[in-house]
Amino acid sequence: MWRVLLVYVVPLALTIYALIDCIQTDESEARGLPKPFWVLIILFGWLPGSIAWLVVGRPRRRPAAAPHPPTRPVAPDDDPQFLARLREQQLKKREAELRRREEELRKGRPEGEDPDKR
Repeated sequence: MWRVLLVYVVPLALTIYALIDCIQTDESEARGLPKPFWVLIILFGWLPGSIAWLVVGRPRRRPAAAPHPPTRPVAPDDDPQFLARLREQQLKKREAELRRREEELRKGRPEGEDPDKR
């Protein structure tokens, strides 16, 4: 069973992988030989052709670039302008509430009474 796996299945899987990788590679990125020759080498060379493609013909993969930071904040709580507007609205609301309470206190107290004598 292991012999069948090692002799037929693994080389077949490697050949299929190399063939798909070669077909999906851009023509200008194939190294060494033109891409059609690499396809023929992989098909007729089976195991040696697949290994040759992976070692010699396959283009070197460039490391993935770091993701670009978003041009604008992702969430509202990350937006400095939003936070500034929110603080300003809260401050105005507190000031209005304070003025309303002060007005209530003035109306509830007799006019001549000093607020500090309480």
